[in-house]
Parts: sequence; C-alpha cells; structure tokens
Amino acid sequence: MASSHGSSPVPRRGRDGMYHKERDAPPPGCRSIRSLPDVCPKEPTGEGRGLCDGPSVVAEHDRWTVFSSKVNLPAALNDPRLAKRESDFFTKTWGLDFAETEVMPSFCLPNITREHFAPYLQEMAQRERIHERCKTICPNKDDVEAVSSNASNHDKSKAELEQVPKIFMKPEFALEDPSTFNSVLPWSHFNSAGGKSSRDIASSKLLQEKLSHYLDVVEVSIARQISLRSEAFFHAMSSQHDLQDRLQDTQRAVAVLRGRTAAIDRVMCQGPLRALRTALTRNNCVKLHNKLKLMAAVHQTQPTVQLLLSTSEFVGALELISTTKEVLQQELQGVHSFRHLGSQLCELEKLIDKMMVEDFSMYARSDLNRCLRDEPHVLEKERLESLVFGLLRQRKLDFLDIYSEEMIMAVKSIVSQCVAENVLQIEDIDTEVVTKVADQIRLMTFPQWFELLKNVFESFLLFLQRIKATQSVIKNVVLEVLASTQKLRLLEEAALVQEASPGLAMLQGGAELAYLTHEGLFISDALNEAQQQQQGVQDQGSVVGVRGQQSRAEAAGSDSASGYTETSVSREQSFMSCENMMPSDMELNRVMSHLKELLHTASDVSHDRCVKVLTARAKDGSLERLSSAEFVLLSQTVEGFVRDTEELCGRRSGSLRGALQSQANRFVHRFHEERKNKLSLLLDNERWKQAEVPAEFQDLVNSIADGRITLPERKIPGPEDRKPAEFLLVNGQKYAVVGTVLLLIRIFLEYCQCVNDIPSIATDMLTRLSDLLKHFNSRSCQLVLGAGALQVVGLKTITTKNLALASRCLQLVVQYIPIIRAHFETKLQPKQFSVLRHFDHITKDYNDHIAEISAKLVAIMDSLFEKVLSKYEVKAPMPSAVFRNVCKQMAKMHEAISELLPEEQTQMLFLRINASFKLHLKRQLARLGVVNDGGPQNGLVVVDVAFYTENVQALKSLDRLDLNMVEIWEQKR
Repeated sequence: MASSHGSSPVPRRGRDGMYHKERDAPPPGCRSIRSLPDVCPKEPTGEGRGLCDGPSVVAEHDRWTVFSSKVNLPAALNDPRLAKRESDFFTKTWGLDFAETEVMPSFCLPNITREHFAPYLQEMAQRERIHERCKTICPNKDDVEAVSSNASNHDKSKAELEQVPKIFMKPEFALEDPSTFNSVLPWSHFNSAGGKSSRDIASSKLLQEKLSHYLDVVEVSIARQISLRSEAFFHAMSSQHDLQDRLQDTQRAVAVLRGRTAAIDRVMCQGPLRALRTALTRNNCVKLHNKLKLMAAVHQTQPTVQLLLSTSEFVGALELISTTKEVLQQELQGVHSFRHLGSQLCELEKLIDKMMVEDFSMYARSDLNRCLRDEPHVLEKERLESLVFGLLRQRKLDFLDIYSEEMIMAVKSIVSQCVAENVLQIEDIDTEVVTKVADQIRLMTFPQWFELLKNVFESFLLFLQRIKATQSVIKNVVLEVLASTQKLRLLEEAALVQEASPGLAMLQGGAELAYLTHEGLFISDALNEAQQQQQGVQDQGSVVGVRGQQSRAEAAGSDSASGYTETSVSREQSFMSCENMMPSDMELNRVMSHLKELLHTASDVSHDRCVKVLTARAKDGSLERLSSAEFVLLSQTVEGFVRDTEELCGRRSGSLRGALQSQANRFVHRFHEERKNKLSLLLDNERWKQAEVPAEFQDLVNSIADGRITLPERKIPGPEDRKPAEFLLVNGQKYAVVGTVLLLIRIFLEYCQCVNDIPSIATDMLTRLSDLLKHFNSRSCQLVLGAGALQVVGLKTITTKNLALASRCLQLVVQYIPIIRAHFETKLQPKQFSVLRHFDHITKDYNDHIAEISAKLVAIMDSLFEKVLSKYEVKAPMPSAVFRNVCKQMAKMHEAISELLPEEQTQMLFLRINASFKLHLKRQLARLGVVNDGGPQNGLVVVDVAFYTENVQALKSLDRLDLNMVEIWEQKR
C-alpha cells in the first residue's frame, strides 16, 4: 500500500543490523547550510552575483578594483630581476617616518575556531554513515544479474528434477525388491491374461517414453553439473597422472639407495660393530665382577656389625646397616641369596635402638649419681656425643625425657645424702631410732639445720652446673647436625643446577653408543643400556663404601682393648652418609627447645626439693620463732641461692621464693605482734612526763638525718660516754619527748632494717608498720585526751604539760613519716605504690590529733575565763582581783608549755586563748552595760585591760604579740 505524501519514510535495515529512517528535506522554516565562499572570483551564471564578492568581467569591466591587479605584493618584493633585494622599498617613496608596525586584528571579523564547524561536521557525519549503509544495502547491478541468472538456472534444473519420481532418488533403490519393481513397472496396467492388446502396447510405449524422459532429464542435469565443474574435473585428472609419474621416480631412487646402503654396511660397518660388541661384552663382565665383589662385601655386614656393637660403636653400626640396606635396594635388588638379609638388618637395627636407649639411660644414671665435687662436669664426652648422634640418627627424640627422669631421681638422692652426711656429725640424733629424714631435720638446732641448708644449696649448684655442661655437649651435637644438614642441602641444590646439563649430555652420548651397539629395534632398550653402564660405575662406588666401613669397623675392633677412644667415623662423613635418616629442621629445633626446658626443669626440681627441706623445718613453727638476725641470715642465703640458679639456668623459679615468702609472712606477723605488744606495754606504763634523751638515741636520730635508715651497732658503754640530754635535737629543733616515743623510733627503724634485709616483705611490713603507727596514735589519744592514764597509770589529773608533751611527741612522729615513706618507696615495685597512701592517712590522723590537743588546751582556758569573768564587776580598786587571777592562770599556762612547744606554736596558742578571753570579757561588759564612752566605768575597764596586756606581753616570746584588745567593745552602729 502506497503511503501518503506526508507520511514518514519507511525504515530500512542497515549493515549494523539497526533500522534507520531516510532523512527528508529540511522544512521551509529551517535555514539551509551554505558552503563556504571560494577565494577565487567567479563569473556570473545568470543568478546574480552569487556568494562571492569578486569582480565580474561582464558586469564590472569599467571599474578597477584590487582584483584587477596583475602582480601581488610578494611578487613585487621578490623580483628576481633586481640585483639585490631593496630594503628601502617603502621608505624611499613615503619617507623615513614610515616603519613596519604590527597589524591589529579587525574587530569586525570574528575569531574562527574548530567549534564553529562542530554542528556542520556532526550533521555531515550522520549523512555519511547513511550513505555508506545505503551502498552496502544496494549491490552492483552486474552482481545482481549474475546471481539472478544462476538462481534462475538452479530453479529451472530443480523444477526439471522434480518431474522424476522420488523413488528413483532414494539411496535404497533396488529393482530386485518386488515392491520397488511393482512401483516402477505397474503390471496392473497390462492385461492379466498376458495378451498383447493394443491397449497394453500403448501403455508399454507410454511407460517406456516416460522412463526415457526421466533418463534424459537426469542426463541433462548431470551434463549441466559437469559443465559447471569441468575445469576442476580436468585439473584433478591431470594431477593424478603427475602423481603417478613422481611415485615411479621415487621408487627407483629408493631401490638405488638401498643397494648402496647394503654395500656400505658390508664394507665399512660390520667390522667396527663387531669390535664395539666385544667392548660391550667386556664391560658386562666388569659389571658382573663388581656385583660379585659387592655381594661379598654385603655378606660380611653382619659380622662387622657385631664387631662394632661389641665396642659400643652404635653410630658406625647404624651407618653400615643403612649403607647395606641402600645397596640391597638399589644395586642388589632381586638377588635370591640376599632375600632375608633386609629383614635381618631391620631387626638388628631395632636391637641397636634398644641398646642405645639402655646405654644412654645407664650413662645418665652414672653421670648424675657420681660425686659432685671431685670429678669433671662431663663424664666420657665422646661416648655422650656418639650416643646423642646415634639417637638423633634413629629419630629417638625422647631421650631427653629419659635424662629428665634420671635427673629427678638424682635430685631426691642429693637431699638424702646431704642429710645423712650432716646427721653423722651430730651425736644427739640417733639414726636407728629416728629414721625419717623430716624428723631428723626437725631435731637439729638452727645452726645445724642452717649448715645443712647451705650444703644442700651448694650441692644443687654443682648439680645444675653438671647438667648445664651435659646440656652444652648435647646442644653442640644438635647444632652441628643442623648446620651440616643445611649445608648439604645447599650443596645438593647447587650440584643439581650445575650437573643438569652435563648429565643430560652424558646420558645422550651413552644412549647414542648403546643404540649403535644394540641389536634390538627400539631406542628405549638402548637408553636402558646406557643407564645400566652408569649404574655399573655406581656399583664400584658402593663396593668401596661398604668395604671402607668394614675396614674401619675392623680397625675399631682391634683397638677395643684400649677402651673407648675416639669415634671410628668422622662426624662429617656420618652426616653425609645418613642425611635422609636425620630429623628435619623442625624436629631439631624442637629438640633444642626441649634442651632449654631441661635446664629449667632441673632448676624447678631443685627448688622444689629445697622447699621440702624448708617446710620440714617449719612444720613445728621453729622458723617463726627465729630472731630477726637469724631470719635475715636465712633470707639472704635463700636469695643468694635463687639468684645463683637464675644466673646459671636463665629461669626465675618461684617455688622457693614462695615458700620463703610464706615463712616471711609468718615471721612478719610474729615480728609485728611482739613489737605491738611491747609498744602497748610501754604506753600503758607511760606517765607522760618529759624523759631524758640518751646519747645513743641522739646518734640514731643524727644517722637518720644523714640518710642512713638502719640500726647502728650497739656500743659497749664506757666512762667517756656522754650524759643524757634534756631534749632531742632533730634538724635544729628541740623535741621534749617521753620514753615511749624514743623506743618507737627504734622500733620503726627495726621495720626499715628488716625491709632492707628482706625486700620481698616490703608490702607486708609497710602494712604492719602503718598498723603500729595507728595503734600508737589511737592509744595515746585514749590515754591523754581520753584521760585513760588516770586509771591505767594512776595519774591524778591530765595537766596542760601532759597535753603539750603528747602533742610534741606526735609532732616528732609526723616529722619521720615522710622519711619512712621515702624509704619504703625505694623497696616497692611501681605497681605497689598504691599502698603508700596509708602514710597519707596516718599523717592526717596525727595532725588531727595534734589539733585536738591544741583545742583542748584552749578549751581549758576558755572554761576558766567563763567561770572567772562571770564574777567580774567594774569597781575599784584597780587592777581588779579577777584580772589578777586571769593573769596568774595565763602565767601558769605559759610556764607549763613554753619549754615544751616551740615559740611559733606557743604564740599561736596564746592568740587563740586571747581571742577566747576577749569574747568572754566582751559578753560580760555587754551584760554590765559598760561602753566605750570615756566615762568612769570605761576608765576602770581600760586600767584592767592595760594590766592584762602588760602581764601577757611580759611573758617569754610573747612581747610582740598583738592582742588587739579594742575588740572587747561593742561597735557603734
């Protein structure tokens, strides 16, 4: 159906498989794209001037323009007829003022870039693609005609062939088949009676013509196909004839070549080949001889192994067995006479494994149980090295467990032996009655037991040194094996890289020779012969190796009478021979770690046995009853042993330290309870009077000031000793103290000295010392402020002097708390610094106690002022009796505390007392109605106040005290 004029164009398929619409002409409203103007002038074409502004010969021949010029400016400047180029072309006509200047671009002409052409290029590219697609879609006319001609001929031939019945075209067409025959020749058309009627004749002629027509159609089609492929048919026939000619030439050349080869083989090859076969026969005889020698050497393996085992040469025996097994598997495989030798060697190897383990166990037992002091550290070093190497070779890596078990048994015997040796020297212990070791230890005195402990420590140190020496020998063997295996591995890798190419060339050369001398038909047989020749060389090496080992075994057997001397096989050769049997690097590293743990285990076991010696002694509480000096001596000895074992074994064992710490805790508890009870007894018997200070305590305080936080040695008193002092001098200050405080200073120095000797108990000792200081503070508070001394000691009253003396004693303790804290801080670990806060709490408690005593002194005077001033009356005579009494009590207070407290504290205390006095006086004056008005009563009060001020300021160190008595008067509002 035809489309209308305004319908869109039908899409057409392009080469890319996509459909595109044909582009119509642009609508009338759109501006058509114009081509650019030509630079050359154009003649008019009957359509006006056109797009170019150039001159027209017809229209503008009278008016001259620039287009009428015949010579342009470059031609004039480059005139070849001039002798030289004129440089003054412009100046000679227009003057010297004419100069070349840069021509400014015109503002009327735009700057044209590629972007101006972008819309045009975009639209033209789309049109170009459509044009190329149309060329592809619409083919050439000649090609279309040729294709159509072929197609018409094919259709015509196909139509003619379709006239032939399909039965003739079937592959299974055969006239022998009755059904096929009946289909082709339908007898039903003929007379069944067999007569030849005119109808039957006509039918037969028709059938004959039809079959002839079918034959003509097929022949014509065949002829047409032959005519189309005639060139290929004739080319194939000519090529077939050419190929037959070449095959005949080749057959004749091969016959000539075979004749010549037979002549060469007869004349030149049979003799040399006969010589080569003879040489090959000789080589086979040599290989057979080598095999027989190798068999003879292998036959002597078992007697040689027995000879090596008789001298405990396990490594040589194992090496010989390994080499023999390798020879049986490689060179002598399939030999009937040796069919049972492999299993016999395996059983012999297992027997050697058991013998090595038993021998190593016997060696460890004899080495660990011999005398510790007189013999060398390592017993039969060569024997140990041989055993370790053999065990490593057989991968018996658990031999260190055997050594560890023997070591534990030896440790137990060391303690029993030391106890037995010490008990023999003690007549008080009857070994027939007291049979247990623990009971014998508890029957010893401390010096005897301490001597036993030192002997045990010394024996264990020698024992650990012996184990370390043995460990060093085993470690050297393992490191040597490890280094040798790594070295051999590197050498093998380098040899494989270097010998890969030469080995291949040698094998190829041998294969060529074997191929020439081989009578078979396959080259694989020749290669096998070449490999067998190389194997013959290896057989000679195996014979040499086995016989060399047997000769070394015989030499070792002949030398067995002189005892165990040096090893029969060098270590390097042993590594070379049994590289595949050695443990891997990972297994050897595991052995090294077990070696390190062996020494650590020895240290731990030794410490555990020492702990049992310690706990056996402490079972009845005897260690808790030691004196400080004895326990410090014990602690120092144990710490020295632990430190020596740490340096020797490189391991910090905690069992012995833990046992010592447990005993130290019990010791600290008893130590603290004794001193706490002693302090309680001193406080309960203290009468709170100023005591004299012996010279030894002053020296003690001076040593503390010099930084020596230790107890000095006791001096024997002599006639030249100094007399006791009245005060204790500390950093230039006088302290009036009681006897209990002097002993308290010595007690906390004992705590510090104990920490110096036993640093491990620093934390526990700090806690106990804190408890001791708190106990002193609380108990002194109960006795003085709480008036407990009235019942405990029998004091009549607690005087101001008692209070001031107690305050001064507390101040002295506060003076030493920072020193004690700094000393303990040096003994603690950084993570333990939190316990130092106890000193801060104690300092606060002491300062609060001191403040309470000061408040108590003020309260005593306050109650006195309240009682006395309540009776005050403003009347003559002056000064009044009340003020005289007040001044008398103030003088008594000053007399009681001035010698005990320093001037600053005395002044501060009297300022507080004066403030209490002014408060009570102000209240009494307000009650009496006396004001500061200058009247008679005011004058009497001023006289009393002046008397009070004069008496107070007359006291010692109070002359500059500002009493500020103006505050007794009410301020006017």
